[in-house]
Amino acid sequence: MSPRWRANPDVRAGRHVVYSLHAHLVFVTKYRRDVFTGEMLVRCEEIMREVCADFEVELREFNGEHDHVHLLVHYPPKVALSKLVNSLKGVSARLLRKEYAPHVHKYLWGGHFWSGSYFAGSVGGAPLTVLKQYIEQQQRPI
Repeated sequence: MSPRWRANPDVRAGRHVVYSLHAHLVFVTKYRRDVFTGEMLVRCEEIMREVCADFEVELREFNGEHDHVHLLVHYPPKVALSKLVNSLKGVSARLLRKEYAPHVHKYLWGGHFWSGSYFAGSVGGAPLTVLKQYIEQQQRPI
């Protein structure tokens, strides 16, 4: 390896590619209902970390409020963000509805958990530290 090479944790390498792809994802609950408790957000993060691991994606940061969650993901070019998002929302919705059924049923009905839409923004214009700080400062419910 060249002596000019410096290891950078944001730059990853595959067999034929060197990349640094980050995305900021935001998922909102159906009807923007205040469904989340602190305990549910902890469980939601665990579920989303498992899904990300299955896609070989690194969940760099996670936080949320009563009605939405923010994720900062570092993903390889072989991953289609739309497929990752569908899996994150689908698996988390199924498990959260099952594990917190009485609580969720007070706010949501009809088998829905997440809004059908989501936000996905490429990260690179603002320093990652600024985005991480923004996500960390979300008003997490107690």
